[in-house]
Amino acid sequence: MSTLPKPLIPQRADPYIHKHTDGYYYFTASVPAYDGIELRRAKTLEGLATATPKMVWMKPQTGPYSELIWAPEIHFNDGAWYVYFAAAPSREIKHDLFQHRMYAISCKDADPIEGEWQFCGQIETPWDTFCLDATTFYHNDELYYCWAQKEPGVKGNSNLYLAKMSSPTEISGEITRLTIPELDWEIIGFWVNEGPNVLKRNGKIFLTYSASATDENYAMGLLYADLDSDLLDINSWTKVQEPVFRSNEPKSMFGPGHNSFTQDENGNDVLVYHCRQYTEIEGDPLWNPDRHTFTKSLNWDDNGMPVFGKPGEQ
Repeated sequence: MSTLPKPLIPQRADPYIHKHTDGYYYFTASVPAYDGIELRRAKTLEGLATATPKMVWMKPQTGPYSELIWAPEIHFNDGAWYVYFAAAPSREIKHDLFQHRMYAISCKDADPIEGEWQFCGQIETPWDTFCLDATTFYHNDELYYCWAQKEPGVKGNSNLYLAKMSSPTEISGEITRLTIPELDWEIIGFWVNEGPNVLKRNGKIFLTYSASATDENYAMGLLYADLDSDLLDINSWTKVQEPVFRSNEPKSMFGPGHNSFTQDENGNDVLVYHCRQYTEIEGDPLWNPDRHTFTKSLNWDDNGMPVFGKPGEQ
Protein backbone atom coordinates (compact mmCIF):
# COMPACT_ATOMS: atom_id res chain seq x y z
CA MET A 1 0.00 0.00 0.00
CA SER A 2 1.59 3.26 -1.15
CA THR A 3 1.83 6.01 1.42
CA LEU A 4 2.97 8.61 -1.10
CA PRO A 5 0.87 11.77 -1.30
CA LYS A 6 -1.68 11.39 -4.07
CA PRO A 7 -1.46 13.84 -6.96
CA LEU A 8 -4.53 15.66 -8.19
CA ILE A 9 -3.51 14.84 -11.77
CA PRO A 10 -0.57 12.53 -12.56
CA GLN A 11 2.01 13.35 -15.21
CA ARG A 12 1.07 16.98 -15.69
CA ALA A 13 3.88 19.49 -15.16
CA ASP A 14 3.69 23.30 -14.98
CA PRO A 15 0.03 23.20 -13.83
CA TYR A 16 -2.25 26.19 -14.10
CA ILE A 17 -5.80 26.38 -12.71
CA HIS A 18 -8.14 29.27 -13.47
CA LYS A 19 -11.34 29.66 -11.47
CA HIS A 20 -13.74 31.48 -13.77
CA THR A 21 -16.87 33.54 -13.19
CA ASP A 22 -18.95 30.79 -14.87
CA GLY A 23 -18.41 28.59 -11.83
CA TYR A 24 -15.94 26.25 -13.50
CA TYR A 25 -12.30 25.48 -12.81
CA TYR A 26 -10.15 25.35 -15.95
CA PHE A 27 -6.93 23.35 -15.97
CA THR A 28 -3.99 23.22 -18.36
CA ALA A 29 -0.40 22.01 -18.07
CA SER A 30 2.49 20.64 -20.07
CA VAL A 31 1.63 17.19 -21.41
CA PRO A 32 4.39 14.54 -21.47
CA ALA A 33 4.64 14.52 -25.27
CA TYR A 34 4.90 18.36 -25.39
CA ASP A 35 2.79 18.24 -28.55
CA GLY A 36 -0.19 20.48 -27.87
CA ILE A 37 -2.43 22.32 -25.44
CA GLU A 38 -4.86 20.32 -23.34
CA LEU A 39 -7.72 21.77 -21.32
CA ARG A 40 -10.12 20.27 -18.82
CA ARG A 41 -12.79 21.80 -16.63
CA ALA A 42 -14.88 20.87 -13.62
CA LYS A 43 -17.20 22.44 -11.05
CA THR A 44 -14.79 21.49 -8.23
CA LEU A 45 -11.04 21.24 -7.86
CA GLU A 46 -11.28 17.52 -7.17
CA GLY A 47 -13.46 17.15 -10.22
CA LEU A 48 -10.53 18.15 -12.43
CA ALA A 49 -8.95 14.79 -11.62
CA THR A 50 -11.63 12.90 -13.53
CA ALA A 51 -12.63 15.56 -16.06
CA THR A 52 -12.22 14.56 -19.70
CA PRO A 53 -9.19 16.31 -21.22
CA LYS A 54 -9.61 18.05 -24.58
CA MET A 55 -6.69 18.84 -26.85
CA VAL A 56 -7.72 22.26 -28.18
CA TRP A 57 -4.57 22.97 -30.21
CA MET A 58 -1.89 20.74 -31.72
CA LYS A 59 1.53 21.84 -32.81
CA PRO A 60 2.28 21.93 -36.54
CA GLN A 61 4.72 19.41 -37.99
CA THR A 62 7.31 22.02 -38.91
CA GLY A 63 8.04 25.68 -38.32
CA PRO A 64 9.07 28.01 -35.50
CA TYR A 65 6.54 26.64 -32.97
CA SER A 66 6.52 22.96 -33.96
CA GLU A 67 8.34 21.42 -30.98
CA LEU A 68 8.33 21.28 -27.17
CA ILE A 69 5.08 23.02 -26.27
CA TRP A 70 5.76 24.12 -22.70
CA ALA A 71 3.90 25.57 -19.73
CA PRO A 72 0.56 26.75 -21.13
CA GLU A 73 -1.57 29.07 -18.99
CA ILE A 74 -5.24 29.86 -19.61
CA HIS A 75 -6.40 33.42 -18.91
CA PHE A 76 -9.55 35.43 -19.59
CA ASN A 77 -8.36 38.83 -20.83
CA ASP A 78 -10.39 41.62 -22.42
CA GLY A 79 -13.45 39.42 -22.84
CA ALA A 80 -11.80 36.45 -24.52
CA TRP A 81 -9.84 33.33 -23.57
CA TYR A 82 -6.10 33.20 -24.14
CA VAL A 83 -3.58 30.45 -23.64
CA TYR A 84 0.01 31.66 -23.39
CA PHE A 85 2.72 29.07 -24.03
CA ALA A 86 6.28 28.59 -25.25
CA ALA A 87 7.38 26.55 -28.25
CA ALA A 88 10.56 25.87 -30.21
CA PRO A 89 11.39 25.21 -33.88
CA SER A 90 13.28 22.02 -32.96
CA ARG A 91 14.74 20.13 -30.03
CA GLU A 92 18.17 21.50 -30.81
CA ILE A 93 20.13 23.25 -28.08
CA LYS A 94 22.13 26.29 -29.21
CA HIS A 95 24.50 28.22 -26.94
CA ASP A 96 23.45 25.92 -24.06
CA LEU A 97 19.77 26.86 -24.46
CA PHE A 98 16.64 25.58 -26.13
CA GLN A 99 15.16 27.86 -28.79
CA HIS A 100 11.77 28.64 -27.28
CA ARG A 101 9.80 31.77 -28.00
CA MET A 102 6.42 32.80 -26.54
CA TYR A 103 3.09 32.46 -28.34
CA ALA A 104 -0.65 32.72 -27.71
CA ILE A 105 -3.89 31.21 -28.94
CA SER A 106 -7.32 32.74 -28.32
CA CYS A 107 -10.97 31.74 -28.16
CA LYS A 108 -13.91 34.16 -28.21
CA ASP A 109 -16.51 31.54 -27.32
CA ALA A 110 -17.91 31.32 -23.80
CA ASP A 111 -16.87 27.68 -23.50
CA PRO A 112 -13.15 27.32 -24.24
CA ILE A 113 -13.37 23.53 -24.17
CA GLU A 114 -15.81 23.30 -27.08
CA GLY A 115 -15.03 26.69 -28.62
CA GLU A 116 -12.84 27.48 -31.61
CA TRP A 117 -9.24 28.47 -30.96
CA GLN A 118 -7.17 30.74 -33.18
CA PHE A 119 -3.38 31.02 -33.29
CA CYS A 120 -2.41 34.61 -32.43
CA GLY A 121 1.30 34.53 -33.19
CA GLN A 122 4.39 35.34 -31.18
CA ILE A 123 4.51 37.62 -28.16
CA GLU A 124 7.44 39.87 -29.05
CA THR A 125 10.01 41.17 -26.58
CA PRO A 126 13.06 43.38 -27.18
CA TRP A 127 15.41 40.38 -27.46
CA ASP A 128 15.17 37.48 -29.88
CA THR A 129 16.35 34.99 -27.27
CA PHE A 130 15.15 31.96 -25.30
CA CYS A 131 11.97 32.89 -23.41
CA LEU A 132 9.06 31.09 -21.79
CA ASP A 133 6.62 30.81 -18.86
CA ALA A 134 4.48 33.88 -19.44
CA THR A 135 1.67 34.80 -17.07
CA THR A 136 -0.71 37.77 -17.14
CA PHE A 137 -2.62 39.68 -14.48
CA TYR A 138 -4.69 42.81 -14.10
CA HIS A 139 -3.65 45.58 -11.73
CA ASN A 140 -5.46 48.91 -11.47
CA ASP A 141 -7.39 48.00 -14.63
CA GLU A 142 -4.20 47.53 -16.62
CA LEU A 143 -2.99 44.22 -18.02
CA TYR A 144 0.55 43.10 -17.15
CA TYR A 145 2.76 40.39 -18.66
CA CYS A 146 5.43 38.60 -16.64
CA TRP A 147 7.82 36.11 -18.21
CA ALA A 148 11.25 34.44 -18.13
CA GLN A 149 13.93 35.21 -20.70
CA LYS A 150 17.64 35.02 -21.46
CA GLU A 151 18.96 38.58 -21.54
CA PRO A 152 22.17 39.10 -23.52
CA GLY A 153 25.05 39.86 -21.20
CA VAL A 154 23.42 38.41 -18.08
CA LYS A 155 24.74 35.07 -16.87
CA GLY A 156 22.32 32.17 -16.70
CA ASN A 157 19.37 30.65 -18.55
CA SER A 158 16.60 33.10 -17.65
CA ASN A 159 15.59 36.09 -15.57
CA LEU A 160 12.10 37.41 -14.81
CA TYR A 161 10.66 40.48 -16.54
CA LEU A 162 7.51 42.57 -16.19
CA ALA A 163 5.76 44.88 -18.65
CA LYS A 164 2.34 46.34 -19.34
CA MET A 165 0.31 45.11 -22.29
CA SER A 166 -1.39 47.29 -24.91
CA SER A 167 -3.47 44.25 -25.88
CA PRO A 168 -3.62 40.63 -24.67
CA THR A 169 -0.97 39.73 -27.25
CA GLU A 170 1.36 42.74 -27.20
CA ILE A 171 3.60 44.21 -24.54
CA SER A 172 4.38 47.93 -24.56
CA GLY A 173 6.44 50.56 -22.84
CA GLU A 174 8.94 50.07 -20.07
CA ILE A 175 10.26 46.60 -19.24
CA THR A 176 11.52 45.85 -15.74
CA ARG A 177 13.92 43.07 -14.88
CA LEU A 178 12.52 41.78 -11.59
CA THR A 179 15.04 39.12 -10.56
CA ILE A 180 18.06 37.18 -11.78
CA PRO A 181 19.40 33.84 -10.48
CA GLU A 182 21.99 34.98 -7.96
CA LEU A 183 21.36 33.20 -4.65
CA ASP A 184 22.98 29.85 -3.88
CA TRP A 185 19.67 27.98 -4.03
CA GLU A 186 18.80 29.51 -7.44
CA ILE A 187 21.89 28.30 -9.32
CA ILE A 188 22.07 24.55 -8.63
CA GLY A 189 22.56 22.77 -11.95
CA PHE A 190 21.30 25.73 -13.96
CA TRP A 191 21.07 29.46 -13.30
CA VAL A 192 17.30 29.84 -13.62
CA ASN A 193 14.47 32.12 -12.56
CA GLU A 194 11.26 30.99 -14.30
CA GLY A 195 7.59 30.08 -13.85
CA PRO A 196 6.28 33.34 -12.33
CA ASN A 197 2.79 33.57 -10.87
CA VAL A 198 0.94 36.31 -9.05
CA LEU A 199 -1.42 36.58 -6.07
CA LYS A 200 -2.76 39.81 -4.54
CA ARG A 201 -3.63 39.75 -0.86
CA ASN A 202 -3.35 41.89 2.28
CA GLY A 203 -2.32 45.08 0.50
CA LYS A 204 0.51 43.38 -1.35
CA ILE A 205 1.18 41.65 -4.64
CA PHE A 206 3.12 38.41 -4.29
CA LEU A 207 5.08 36.93 -7.18
CA THR A 208 6.34 33.38 -6.89
CA TYR A 209 8.90 31.84 -9.22
CA SER A 210 10.98 28.67 -9.56
CA ALA A 211 14.75 28.27 -9.71
CA SER A 212 17.61 25.80 -10.30
CA ALA A 213 17.55 22.56 -12.31
CA THR A 214 14.29 20.62 -12.62
CA ASP A 215 15.46 17.77 -10.37
CA GLU A 216 15.16 17.61 -6.57
CA ASN A 217 16.92 21.00 -6.38
CA TYR A 218 14.04 22.82 -8.04
CA ALA A 219 12.43 25.17 -5.53
CA MET A 220 10.22 28.24 -5.29
CA GLY A 221 11.12 31.80 -4.41
CA LEU A 222 9.10 34.91 -3.64
CA LEU A 223 9.03 38.60 -4.49
CA TYR A 224 6.48 41.05 -3.14
CA ALA A 225 5.49 44.70 -3.49
CA ASP A 226 2.88 47.02 -2.02
CA LEU A 227 -0.28 47.16 -4.10
CA ASP A 228 -0.15 50.95 -4.31
CA SER A 229 3.46 51.02 -5.54
CA ASP A 230 4.74 51.33 -9.10
CA LEU A 231 5.16 47.70 -10.13
CA LEU A 232 7.58 48.67 -12.90
CA ASP A 233 9.95 50.28 -10.38
CA ILE A 234 12.39 47.61 -9.25
CA ASN A 235 12.72 49.41 -5.94
CA SER A 236 9.07 48.56 -5.19
CA TRP A 237 9.95 44.87 -4.92
CA THR A 238 11.47 42.87 -2.07
CA LYS A 239 13.11 39.53 -2.83
CA VAL A 240 12.96 36.87 -0.12
CA GLN A 241 16.46 35.43 0.25
CA GLU A 242 15.53 31.84 1.04
CA PRO A 243 13.25 29.47 -0.90
CA VAL A 244 9.65 29.43 0.31
CA PHE A 245 8.85 25.92 -0.99
CA ARG A 246 11.35 23.13 -1.54
CA SER A 247 11.76 19.33 -1.56
CA ASN A 248 10.27 17.41 1.36
CA GLU A 249 12.30 14.19 1.53
CA PRO A 250 10.30 12.49 4.35
CA LYS A 251 7.21 12.68 2.13
CA SER A 252 9.15 11.73 -1.05
CA MET A 253 8.19 15.04 -2.66
CA PHE A 254 11.05 16.35 -4.78
CA GLY A 255 11.56 19.49 -6.84
CA PRO A 256 8.27 21.31 -6.22
CA GLY A 257 7.66 24.32 -8.39
CA HIS A 258 6.18 26.02 -11.40
CA ASN A 259 3.17 26.90 -9.35
CA SER A 260 -0.09 28.74 -9.82
CA PHE A 261 -2.77 29.90 -7.39
CA THR A 262 -6.49 29.29 -7.20
CA GLN A 263 -9.22 29.13 -4.56
CA ASP A 264 -11.25 26.20 -3.31
CA GLU A 265 -15.05 26.11 -3.35
CA ASN A 266 -15.12 28.01 -0.04
CA GLY A 267 -12.84 30.80 -1.23
CA ASN A 268 -9.70 29.60 0.57
CA ASP A 269 -6.38 30.12 -1.20
CA VAL A 270 -4.86 27.05 -2.83
CA LEU A 271 -1.33 26.49 -4.09
CA VAL A 272 -1.05 24.46 -7.29
CA TYR A 273 2.36 22.97 -8.13
CA HIS A 274 4.14 20.03 -9.71
CA CYS A 275 6.45 17.60 -7.95
CA ARG A 276 8.28 14.31 -8.53
CA GLN A 277 8.12 11.47 -6.03
CA TYR A 278 11.55 9.96 -6.62
CA THR A 279 15.02 11.31 -7.40
CA GLU A 280 16.60 8.59 -9.55
CA ILE A 281 15.82 9.79 -13.06
CA GLU A 282 17.16 7.85 -16.03
CA GLY A 283 18.31 10.04 -18.89
CA ASP A 284 17.28 13.63 -19.44
CA PRO A 285 14.79 14.83 -16.78
CA LEU A 286 12.99 16.68 -19.59
CA TRP A 287 11.58 13.38 -20.88
CA ASN A 288 10.67 11.97 -17.49
CA PRO A 289 6.85 12.25 -17.37
CA ASP A 290 6.47 11.90 -13.61
CA ARG A 291 6.08 15.51 -12.59
CA HIS A 292 2.59 15.37 -11.12
CA THR A 293 0.09 18.12 -10.33
CA PHE A 294 -0.58 18.61 -6.61
CA THR A 295 -2.58 21.13 -4.62
CA LYS A 296 -2.32 22.26 -1.01
CA SER A 297 -3.79 24.95 1.20
CA LEU A 298 -1.97 28.29 1.25
CA ASN A 299 -2.02 29.88 4.68
CA TRP A 300 -1.20 33.37 5.95
CA ASP A 301 0.74 34.60 8.97
CA ASP A 302 -0.12 37.51 11.27
CA ASN A 303 1.88 39.88 9.08
CA GLY A 304 -0.16 39.04 6.00
CA MET A 305 2.62 36.99 4.42
CA PRO A 306 1.97 33.65 2.71
CA VAL A 307 2.91 30.44 4.51
CA PHE A 308 3.59 27.78 1.89
CA GLY A 309 4.40 24.87 4.20
CA LYS A 310 5.86 21.74 2.64
CA PRO A 311 4.92 19.75 -0.45
CA GLY A 312 2.84 16.70 0.32
CA GLU A 313 1.40 18.27 3.46
CA GLN A 314 -1.79 20.29 3.75
